Amino acid sequence: MGRIRKVFEKEKAFIAFLTGGDPDIETTECLIPKMAEAGADVIEIGIPFSDPIAEGIVIQEADIRALQAGVTTDKLFEMVVRVREKTQVPLVFMTYMNPIYTYGTERFLERCAQVGIDGVIIPDVPYEEKEEINKECQKVGIELISMIAPTSKERIHMIAEEAEGFLYCVSSLGVTGVRNKITTDISEMIKQVRQNSDIPCAIGFGIATPEQAYEMAKIADGVIVGSAIVKMIAQYGKRSIEPVCQYIQTMKKAIRNAEIETRIL
Repeated sequence: MGRIRKVFEKEKAFIAFLTGGDPDIETTECLIPKMAEAGADVIEIGIPFSDPIAEGIVIQEADIRALQAGVTTDKLFEMVVRVREKTQVPLVFMTYMNPIYTYGTERFLERCAQVGIDGVIIPDVPYEEKEEINKECQKVGIELISMIAPTSKERIHMIAEEAEGFLYCVSSLGVTGVRNKITTDISEMIKQVRQNSDIPCAIGFGIATPEQAYEMAKIADGVIVGSAIVKMIAQYGKRSIEPVCQYIQTMKKAIRNAEIETRIL
């Protein structure tokens, strides 16, 4: 069992996203271990890309800042090596097929394995086209994290049956970003997953408040937060470690409260 699945064996997970190299590599390197200490069970590192089609304006702007600061994929790999000296928290790269292909798919995944990356999320690779990249992932022991969305419908069972690590359940249509209210029937989507697989389900896209985290954690195995953290990093820059960690502690507490309640019920 990989590091990612072990997290879900213990408790409901809080999965935190940040853009690698925003505002600079040094800040990201400091943030990751501190975020783990604060309660982040899995950390997604976004590889900056000029055309992140699944991302809203907050993460788009973070990608631009990181690229302007001179971040490259190799610099992120080097950073992960240093981070691994401080924490064993599961780390997942979130990126797109273009940067992987440009780097060299086999070379990219081999490097992921060498530095201690546990999984990859590639939003622009649909289920029907994942076979080639999945084969390369399996060769080196990297888990390809699958995504389902409200539009997946009859494809949910197929995706769930082959999913690894955890299943990324997209809460809303559209791109990433903070939402005041999540109106999708996520519980029905997760119900369909559980009819076909025991893969842990984590809900992402739009979750920003402890109240939202609490509600999502009652129906899922984990909660994913990205834009709210990236927005905080944009606001505080190099001074973002303390506010980000305080936020993570608050969100983790809400998730634990939901877990306690569901166990009682």
